[in-house]
Parts: sequence; structure tokens; C-alpha cells
Amino acid sequence: MKLVIAADHAGFPLKEEVRGYLERLGHEVIDLGAYNTEPSDYPDFAEAVGKALAAGRAERGILICGSGVGVCVAANKMPGIRASMCHDTYSAHQGVEHDDMNVLVMGARIVGTALAFDLVSSYLNAHFQKQEERFVRRLNKVKAIETRNMPEAAKLENQTVR
Repeated sequence: MKLVIAADHAGFPLKEEVRGYLERLGHEVIDLGAYNTEPSDYPDFAEAVGKALAAGRAERGILICGSGVGVCVAANKMPGIRASMCHDTYSAHQGVEHDDMNVLVMGARIVGTALAFDLVSSYLNAHFQKQEERFVRRLNKVKAIETRNMPEAAKLENQTVR
């Protein structure tokens, strides 16, 4: 799978571990920074991941900051992004299966490397259950909210899941 990953300075060390893990699993990883622990601003990385996904450069994204909260809030301001902070494996796969989550968010000060690897595996092995009418209906309602409240979202293709 082609993935995009980014983190601020607080998430940098965990991002490096996760990036290496993804590459060992055979995934193609686009690393959008940060590239060190010098202070940086999490919204920049959330926006970079959102833009990369909107441009079709990757299928899914991963964002990491200290708590996970900042990048999660910022990422969800981007049209077409359904980011969720997951610190348990159930949420990491259920978010994809029921809600078509396309960005996994983790807090580097909350999860360790081993749990991060488990979260990433749960996320990547999950698929949206589009055969379930209720999940499709709910996702389309979420997309309708986005279209009504984010004018640029209306320009995105495939707004309705079929």
C-alpha cells in the first residue's frame, strides 16, 4: 500500500520507528516530515498529509504528534480527511471498517513503539465495509456535512459512496 506519514517534533522519534516498520512490511512510504526534533508546528504536517491524500499521492495516511490531539483536529479541517486518534487496536480497525477512516493518528507520548506497530497493522489490514448499507448511509451523511460546510469539498470527486 502507498502511505503518507508525518509528525511534528514530538512525534518524530515514533514516526521514524513506524516508517521503518511500514517499509519492512513492504509498503511504499512518503515521509512529509518532521525530519528532526527541532520545534515545529503540527498543523503544517496535518495539512501536508491532507493535501497528499487529496492529490491521490497515497491511499492512507498516518499522523503523529505528542498527544495526537493537535494533528487530529487539524487534519479533520481538510476536505476528504477522516482522521481519528487511536490508542487501541479496536478503534484502529473499526474506524476504517465502519467510518472509512483514512488517517490514523497516534500520540507519541501516549503509545510506545510496540503498540504503535499493532495499531498500524490493525489500521492497514482493515477495509471499509461498503456492503453494509448502514455504514455507507452514515458515511454519505458525514460527506454531506462536509460538503455543506466546506465549499471546496464539493469539488472533490466521488463524494457519495456506492
